[in-house]
Amino acid sequence: MAHLSLQNLTKEYGSAIAVRDISLDVERGEFFSLLGPSGCGKTTLLRLIAGLEIPSSGHIFLDGKDITGFSPQSRGIGLVFQNYALFPHMTVNQNIAYGLAGRGLSKAESAAKVEKILEILRLGEHAVANVTTLSGGEQQRVAVGRAMVVEPAILLFDEPLSNLDVTLRLETREEIRSLQRRTGITTIYVTHDQSEAMSLSDRMGVMRAGTLEQVGRPDALYNSPSSPFVAQFLGGANLLTVDGDVRIPPTLLTRAGRRGTVAVKPEAVRISKDPDSGEHPALLVEKEYLGFTTLLVLRVLDSELRVAATTTDLPADLRAGERVGFTIDWSHAIVFPHREGA
Repeated sequence: MAHLSLQNLTKEYGSAIAVRDISLDVERGEFFSLLGPSGCGKTTLLRLIAGLEIPSSGHIFLDGKDITGFSPQSRGIGLVFQNYALFPHMTVNQNIAYGLAGRGLSKAESAAKVEKILEILRLGEHAVANVTTLSGGEQQRVAVGRAMVVEPAILLFDEPLSNLDVTLRLETREEIRSLQRRTGITTIYVTHDQSEAMSLSDRMGVMRAGTLEQVGRPDALYNSPSSPFVAQFLGGANLLTVDGDVRIPPTLLTRAGRRGTVAVKPEAVRISKDPDSGEHPALLVEKEYLGFTTLLVLRVLDSELRVAATTTDLPADLRAGERVGFTIDWSHAIVFPHREGA
């Protein structure tokens, strides 16, 4: 059996269903991310695993043992909250040691465990500093240390980087992945940020409306999404209908059927300065320069098409408001025939 196994988990709040019949196996040492928009149920699922919520039905197994009814303290699972939940009047040492309270350890045993964690997290020089004097990234590491000091079987992260600025998010993201690789702790990570999930994860699950839409390696989900929702949420794909404003090749139309959808990734669209070149004329309505890449939005009749291009591949004098032409590399388009009840 897997290290962690969720079997048919459902969580209801009155008539609302936050988590709907989810089954999932996470292997020992795996970094698994739960990705999805706000309100999709990913944090509720994390709280069910932690024991902070009790499922309406279903079971949770840890190394083959049913822990569904166990208290949070007896599960051997560490949780790092979104806001860190540090004690502002305590030092780094004291915050980390707090995780050991009530475990019957001597002062010497507790101090040894804290010292080990400080070394792993490279926080030794801040041991006696008040946590309020630390940077956001350092506070994040203290929160991780408090969860790790109890030597959990599984470490849970609930959107831990959402309160950090962009630069610090990237730095702390790298630290979390490096830490997980060094310690080998099975990790489940909740985020709504696709780049975060894809860069950190061995595998990931995309959630929608309380269900797991698709589970797999990041590259597999990106290249072979199982639904239009996954294609758009994970890759920002343009979803084209068979009767829409962009002409779809006949071979793809045949596969899609009368009510199907064709997904085209933004990087599969090429732009030309000549409105008469390519497949269609279009109006360039937005241009966002991001350095190596540039994001654009084209208006084709009444539809919009998102484009991601390497900046050096674009005409240097391209401006919003211009008429342009575009072509699509249809060889990488993904066809989703209509499914009844979908």
